[in-house]
Amino acid sequence: MSVSSPSAARSPVTAVAWMLAAVAFFSLMDAGMKLLSASYPVLQVTMLRGAASLPFVLVWVLASAGPRSLVPVRWGLHLLRGVLGMVMIGCFVHALRSLPLSTAYSIYFVAPLLVAALSVPLLGERVGPRRWVAIGIGLVGVLVVLRPGTDGLISLPGLMVLLAATAYAIAAVTVSLLTRTDTPQSMVVWFLLLMAVGAGLLAWPQWQPLQWRHAGLIAGMGLAGALGQIALTRAFQLGQASMIAPLEYTGLVWVIGWDLLLWDVLPDRMTWIGAAIIIASGLYLLHRERVRHARRAGQVDHP
Repeated sequence: MSVSSPSAARSPVTAVAWMLAAVAFFSLMDAGMKLLSASYPVLQVTMLRGAASLPFVLVWVLASAGPRSLVPVRWGLHLLRGVLGMVMIGCFVHALRSLPLSTAYSIYFVAPLLVAALSVPLLGERVGPRRWVAIGIGLVGVLVVLRPGTDGLISLPGLMVLLAATAYAIAAVTVSLLTRTDTPQSMVVWFLLLMAVGAGLLAWPQWQPLQWRHAGLIAGMGLAGALGQIALTRAFQLGQASMIAPLEYTGLVWVIGWDLLLWDVLPDRMTWIGAAIIIASGLYLLHRERVRHARRAGQVDHP
């Protein structure tokens, strides 16, 4: 998660390129987590996700912003984000053990809708009726992907992705609070560190010895996660959030490719339909956000 820098020169084309790269790197990281989940417990994979990216991110932060940028101000919110990170990655990895990446991504795309919904009680923002309708339609899309069975039950992995998306949405809302006092660098580093330490402690009773044959995979997952974070930060520095946020949906193209290449599976028809509904709702929500900002800017220019 990153914040745009008002001092950075805007460059829409470059911002789009950085965002597309970020999405590609994160999809590669998720494919690595799915591969590792077949050999290690969920919490151990969660720990590896944070720990493997941390050295790369630290090098970037120290080289670009210096050690002072790492000093946290609001410890409570950092700890909350660390816990939410464990829930988010842990639930997502649990789901990846049995779900294709494309199905998990389709459900996870509900996160922007949840962010909009949670901004009302947590940030006091106003969500108009059109945006509430978009949120509701997006949740219908989630149900299409989850496909409640004739016995009224929904798959546990699908619910785990939904829980991961909810944890992400809450964490995203806390970013709006943390940016008032803390640097983006401190948010990224402490998020990874607290998630790695917390998940590592919880994983200890069921810890499995790391296998040398997975060393490259673990390092690659960490590097992909770090490069994704760096690219995401640059994208938000160089472009407007309303322009580059929709590009996150290109992740579906990447994970379909990984599913086909690594596991020889493709999304079924209901997953395609549900994903289309969720993405359309998210894009409409971003459109309404752009309209709202334009109106607000107009009111400032013309009192």
